[in-house]
Amino acid sequence: ELPASEFMQVADSTWLVLSVVSNGREPSGCQATGVTKIARSVIAPLAEHHVSVLMLSTYQTDFILVRERDLPVVIHTLAGEFDIYKEESGECVPVTCDDGSNGFLKPKPAASPTLHPVQSPQTRFCVLTVAPDTLPAIATMLIDVLFYSHGPPREAGASSQDLDSITFFSFSLIEGYISIVMDAETQKRFPSDLLLTSSTGELWRMVRIGGQPLGFDECGIVAQIAEPLAAADISAYYISTFNFDHALVPEEGIAEVIQLLQQRQESGR
Repeated sequence: ELPASEFMQVADSTWLVLSVVSNGREPSGCQATGVTKIARSVIAPLAEHHVSVLMLSTYQTDFILVRERDLPVVIHTLAGEFDIYKEESGECVPVTCDDGSNGFLKPKPAASPTLHPVQSPQTRFCVLTVAPDTLPAIATMLIDVLFYSHGPPREAGASSQDLDSITFFSFSLIEGYISIVMDAETQKRFPSDLLLTSSTGELWRMVRIGGQPLGFDECGIVAQIAEPLAAADISAYYISTFNFDHALVPEEGIAEVIQLLQQRQESGR
Protein backbone atom coordinates (compact mmCIF):
# COMPACT_ATOMS: atom_id res chain seq x y z
CA GLU A 1 0.00 0.00 0.00
CA LEU A 2 3.02 2.31 0.16
CA PRO A 3 3.08 4.80 -2.72
CA ALA A 4 5.75 4.26 -5.35
CA SER A 5 8.80 6.41 -4.80
CA GLU A 6 12.18 6.88 -6.45
CA PHE A 7 13.66 6.77 -2.93
CA MET A 8 12.28 3.32 -2.07
CA GLN A 9 13.57 0.05 -3.47
CA VAL A 10 11.52 -3.10 -2.90
CA ALA A 11 13.06 -6.55 -3.34
CA ASP A 12 10.95 -8.66 -5.68
CA SER A 13 11.06 -11.76 -3.46
CA THR A 14 8.49 -12.72 -0.86
CA TRP A 15 10.08 -13.92 2.39
CA LEU A 16 8.80 -16.39 4.97
CA VAL A 17 9.67 -16.37 8.66
CA LEU A 18 11.07 -19.42 10.45
CA SER A 19 11.32 -19.57 14.23
CA VAL A 20 13.09 -22.38 16.08
CA VAL A 21 11.46 -23.71 19.26
CA SER A 22 13.24 -26.16 21.58
CA ASN A 23 10.21 -28.20 22.68
CA GLY A 24 9.48 -25.68 25.39
CA ARG A 25 12.82 -26.24 27.10
CA GLU A 26 14.46 -23.10 28.38
CA PRO A 27 18.21 -22.82 27.73
CA SER A 28 20.41 -22.90 30.79
CA GLY A 29 21.91 -19.62 31.97
CA CYS A 30 25.43 -20.54 30.89
CA GLN A 31 24.43 -21.64 27.39
CA ALA A 32 25.25 -19.39 24.45
CA THR A 33 22.25 -17.55 23.06
CA GLY A 34 21.15 -15.81 19.88
CA VAL A 35 22.30 -16.96 16.46
CA THR A 36 24.91 -19.20 18.13
CA LYS A 37 22.15 -21.61 19.27
CA ILE A 38 21.08 -22.37 15.71
CA ALA A 39 24.36 -21.94 13.83
CA ARG A 40 25.15 -25.64 13.45
CA SER A 41 21.61 -26.97 13.10
CA VAL A 42 20.00 -24.34 10.84
CA ILE A 43 22.33 -21.62 9.54
CA ALA A 44 25.19 -23.84 8.35
CA PRO A 45 23.00 -26.48 6.60
CA LEU A 46 21.02 -23.79 4.74
CA ALA A 47 24.26 -22.12 3.65
CA GLU A 48 25.56 -25.47 2.39
CA HIS A 49 22.40 -25.77 0.27
CA HIS A 50 22.88 -22.21 -1.03
CA VAL A 51 19.79 -20.77 0.63
CA SER A 52 20.07 -17.03 1.26
CA VAL A 53 18.77 -16.05 4.70
CA LEU A 54 18.07 -12.85 6.58
CA MET A 55 18.61 -13.08 10.32
CA LEU A 56 16.69 -11.09 12.93
CA SER A 57 17.56 -11.61 16.59
CA THR A 58 15.24 -9.98 19.11
CA TYR A 59 15.13 -9.69 22.90
CA GLN A 60 12.64 -12.58 22.98
CA THR A 61 13.80 -14.98 20.27
CA ASP A 62 15.44 -15.34 16.85
CA PHE A 63 13.86 -15.38 13.40
CA ILE A 64 15.25 -16.63 10.10
CA LEU A 65 13.75 -15.25 6.90
CA VAL A 66 13.96 -17.34 3.74
CA ARG A 67 12.61 -16.72 0.27
CA GLU A 68 9.28 -18.39 -0.40
CA ARG A 69 10.67 -19.98 -3.55
CA ASP A 70 13.40 -21.66 -1.45
CA LEU A 71 10.91 -23.35 0.89
CA PRO A 72 11.20 -26.84 -0.70
CA VAL A 73 14.98 -26.74 -0.24
CA VAL A 74 14.60 -25.44 3.33
CA ILE A 75 12.18 -28.22 4.29
CA HIS A 76 14.30 -30.90 2.62
CA THR A 77 17.41 -29.60 4.41
CA LEU A 78 15.95 -29.25 7.91
CA ALA A 79 13.46 -32.15 8.05
CA GLY A 80 16.06 -34.61 9.32
CA GLU A 81 16.87 -32.45 12.36
CA PHE A 82 13.53 -30.76 13.13
CA ASP A 83 9.80 -31.33 13.31
CA ILE A 84 8.48 -28.66 10.94
CA TYR A 85 5.10 -26.96 11.29
CA LYS A 86 3.29 -24.34 9.26
CA GLU A 87 0.66 -21.99 10.57
CA GLU A 88 -2.80 -22.30 9.05
CA SER A 89 -5.71 -20.25 10.45
CA GLY A 90 -3.85 -19.84 13.72
CA GLU A 91 -3.17 -23.59 14.05
CA CYS A 92 0.21 -25.32 13.76
CA VAL A 93 0.01 -28.08 11.17
CA PRO A 94 2.84 -30.64 10.71
CA VAL A 95 4.74 -30.48 7.42
CA THR A 96 6.34 -33.61 6.02
CA CYS A 97 9.35 -33.56 3.76
CA ASP A 98 7.19 -34.67 0.83
CA ASP A 99 4.76 -31.77 1.34
CA GLY A 100 7.34 -29.12 0.58
CA SER A 101 9.86 -30.99 -1.55
CA ASN A 102 7.99 -31.08 -4.85
CA GLY A 103 10.44 -30.05 -7.50
CA PHE A 104 13.38 -30.13 -5.07
CA LEU A 105 16.63 -30.26 -6.97
CA LYS A 106 19.90 -30.89 -5.18
CA PRO A 107 21.85 -27.68 -5.72
CA LYS A 108 25.09 -27.73 -7.63
CA PRO A 109 28.26 -27.01 -5.67
CA ALA A 110 28.96 -23.30 -5.58
CA ALA A 111 32.22 -21.43 -5.49
CA SER A 112 33.66 -20.62 -2.08
CA PRO A 113 31.66 -17.85 -0.43
CA THR A 114 33.07 -14.34 -0.35
CA LEU A 115 34.80 -13.55 2.93
CA HIS A 116 33.55 -10.11 3.81
CA PRO A 117 35.54 -7.65 5.92
CA VAL A 118 34.46 -7.13 9.51
CA GLN A 119 34.63 -3.91 11.50
CA SER A 120 34.18 -3.37 15.22
CA PRO A 121 33.18 0.13 16.34
CA GLN A 122 33.86 1.22 19.91
CA THR A 123 30.15 1.90 20.50
CA ARG A 124 28.56 -0.06 23.38
CA PHE A 125 25.01 -1.34 22.83
CA CYS A 126 22.04 -2.43 24.95
CA VAL A 127 19.45 -5.08 24.04
CA LEU A 128 16.14 -4.09 25.60
CA THR A 129 12.42 -4.66 25.67
CA VAL A 130 9.46 -2.48 26.67
CA ALA A 131 6.09 -3.47 28.10
CA PRO A 132 3.54 -2.73 25.33
CA ASP A 133 1.32 -0.66 27.61
CA THR A 134 4.23 1.72 28.33
CA LEU A 135 5.02 2.30 24.66
CA PRO A 136 2.93 5.53 24.41
CA ALA A 137 5.07 7.08 27.16
CA ILE A 138 8.22 6.83 24.99
CA ALA A 139 6.61 7.12 21.53
CA THR A 140 7.77 10.70 20.93
CA MET A 141 11.33 9.82 21.93
CA LEU A 142 11.27 6.74 19.70
CA ILE A 143 10.16 8.76 16.69
CA ASP A 144 12.87 11.34 17.34
CA VAL A 145 15.61 8.72 17.59
CA LEU A 146 14.37 6.70 14.61
CA PHE A 147 13.91 9.55 12.16
CA TYR A 148 15.54 12.77 13.32
CA SER A 149 18.51 12.20 15.62
CA HIS A 150 21.00 10.53 13.33
CA GLY A 151 23.61 12.33 11.25
CA PRO A 152 24.46 11.75 7.58
CA PRO A 153 25.70 8.25 6.77
CA ARG A 154 29.43 7.66 6.79
CA GLU A 155 31.21 7.17 3.52
CA ALA A 156 31.07 3.54 2.42
CA GLY A 157 34.34 1.71 2.73
CA ALA A 158 35.52 3.42 5.91
CA SER A 159 38.20 1.24 7.45
CA SER A 160 37.89 -0.29 10.88
CA GLN A 161 40.50 2.17 12.13
CA ASP A 162 38.17 5.07 11.29
CA LEU A 163 35.13 3.37 12.84
CA ASP A 164 35.26 4.80 16.35
CA SER A 165 31.48 4.83 16.68
CA ILE A 166 28.42 3.85 14.69
CA THR A 167 24.81 5.04 14.55
CA PHE A 168 22.60 1.98 14.97
CA PHE A 169 19.06 1.72 16.33
CA SER A 170 16.77 -1.27 15.82
CA PHE A 171 13.09 -1.44 16.81
CA SER A 172 10.91 -4.48 16.18
CA LEU A 173 7.30 -5.17 17.11
CA ILE A 174 6.44 -8.83 16.58
CA GLU A 175 3.12 -10.26 17.80
CA GLY A 176 2.98 -7.63 20.52
CA TYR A 177 6.54 -8.20 21.74
CA ILE A 178 8.88 -5.22 21.46
CA SER A 179 12.64 -5.50 21.04
CA ILE A 180 15.07 -2.57 20.87
CA VAL A 181 18.80 -2.35 20.25
CA MET A 182 20.35 1.05 20.99
CA ASP A 183 23.72 2.44 21.99
CA ALA A 184 24.37 3.14 25.67
CA GLU A 185 24.37 6.93 25.14
CA THR A 186 20.96 6.89 23.45
CA GLN A 187 19.58 4.75 26.28
CA LYS A 188 20.25 7.64 28.69
CA ARG A 189 17.62 9.72 26.85
CA PHE A 190 14.83 7.29 27.80
CA PRO A 191 13.14 6.87 31.20
CA SER A 192 15.20 4.13 32.83
CA ASP A 193 12.21 2.59 34.61
CA LEU A 194 10.46 1.79 31.30
CA LEU A 195 13.33 0.00 29.55
CA LEU A 196 13.69 -3.64 30.57
CA THR A 197 16.86 -5.65 30.07
CA SER A 198 18.32 -8.89 31.37
CA SER A 199 19.11 -9.14 35.08
CA THR A 200 22.82 -8.84 34.34
CA GLY A 201 22.32 -5.60 32.39
CA GLU A 202 25.25 -6.55 30.17
CA LEU A 203 26.48 -4.32 27.38
CA TRP A 204 27.24 -5.55 23.88
CA ARG A 205 29.77 -4.68 21.19
CA MET A 206 29.12 -4.94 17.48
CA VAL A 207 30.87 -6.67 14.64
CA ARG A 208 29.68 -5.19 11.34
CA ILE A 209 30.04 -7.38 8.26
CA GLY A 210 30.51 -6.05 4.73
CA GLY A 211 32.48 -3.39 2.90
CA GLN A 212 29.75 -2.58 0.39
CA PRO A 213 25.99 -3.28 0.23
CA LEU A 214 25.45 -7.01 0.68
CA GLY A 215 21.98 -7.16 -0.85
CA PHE A 216 19.78 -10.22 -0.36
CA ASP A 217 21.10 -12.76 -2.85
CA GLU A 218 24.38 -14.00 -1.44
CA CYS A 219 24.46 -17.16 0.67
CA GLY A 220 26.66 -17.97 3.65
CA ILE A 221 27.18 -14.49 5.13
CA VAL A 222 25.49 -15.35 8.43
CA ALA A 223 27.19 -18.75 8.52
CA GLN A 224 30.72 -17.37 8.21
CA ILE A 225 30.15 -15.34 11.38
CA ALA A 226 27.85 -17.68 13.32
CA GLU A 227 29.89 -20.88 12.93
CA PRO A 228 33.14 -19.69 14.56
CA LEU A 229 31.16 -18.05 17.38
CA ALA A 230 29.21 -21.27 17.92
CA ALA A 231 32.44 -23.26 18.03
CA ALA A 232 33.69 -20.92 20.78
CA ASP A 233 30.30 -20.95 22.58
CA ILE A 234 29.98 -17.16 22.33
CA SER A 235 26.50 -15.63 22.46
CA ALA A 236 25.56 -13.36 19.56
CA TYR A 237 22.50 -11.41 18.46
CA TYR A 238 22.43 -11.01 14.68
CA ILE A 239 20.56 -8.46 12.56
CA SER A 240 20.70 -8.57 8.75
CA THR A 241 20.13 -5.43 6.68
CA PHE A 242 20.48 -4.56 3.00
CA ASN A 243 23.79 -2.74 3.44
CA PHE A 244 25.52 -4.60 6.27
CA ASP A 245 25.01 -7.47 8.69
CA HIS A 246 25.49 -6.85 12.40
CA ALA A 247 26.48 -9.31 15.14
CA LEU A 248 26.25 -8.15 18.74
CA VAL A 249 28.47 -10.01 21.20
CA PRO A 250 29.02 -9.55 24.97
CA GLU A 251 31.41 -6.65 25.56
CA GLU A 252 33.92 -8.74 27.50
CA GLY A 253 34.26 -11.17 24.57
CA ILE A 254 34.87 -8.72 21.72
CA ALA A 255 38.67 -9.24 21.56
CA GLU A 256 38.25 -13.02 21.24
CA VAL A 257 35.55 -12.56 18.58
CA ILE A 258 37.74 -10.26 16.47
CA GLN A 259 40.62 -12.72 16.75
CA LEU A 260 38.40 -15.65 15.72
CA LEU A 261 37.01 -13.84 12.69
CA GLN A 262 40.43 -12.59 11.60
CA GLN A 263 41.79 -16.14 11.79
CA ARG A 264 38.87 -17.34 9.69
CA GLN A 265 39.55 -14.69 7.07
CA GLU A 266 43.24 -15.49 6.93
CA SER A 267 42.59 -19.23 6.60
CA GLY A 268 40.08 -18.57 3.81
CA ARG A 269 42.50 -16.67 1.63
